[in-house]
Amino acid sequence: MKKIWDKHLVDQEVGKPGIIYIDLHLLHEVTSPQAFEGLRLSNRSVRRPNLSFATMDHNVPTKDRYNIKDPPISKKQIETLEKNCEEFGVTLYGLDSLIKVSSILLDQSLA
Repeated sequence: MKKIWDKHLVDQEVGKPGIIYIDLHLLHEVTSPQAFEGLRLSNRSVRRPNLSFATMDHNVPTKDRYNIKDPPISKKQIETLEKNCEEFGVTLYGLDSLIKVSSILLDQSLA
């Protein structure tokens, strides 16, 4: 973890949190709604949509991936991610894709 931190550290003042630059941003359907809403409320955009990628990999069943019903919030999270990615210009690997966050990390063409 320290190697990753050091590689991305931009500034570190004594007694203050460090500032890091993240060059690849991976999103999923569970926690991204809050982030997108924060952008909306502050009238901001995604800074580098070309370096942001979203996948649906927490609520999608392994079998019958289009039959998302349990828990009921799962379908809503997936629909919200689709809407947010379209609105903010983020590439989404949706239900038709087998790409997950772990495979994005391994794909050097995205890094």
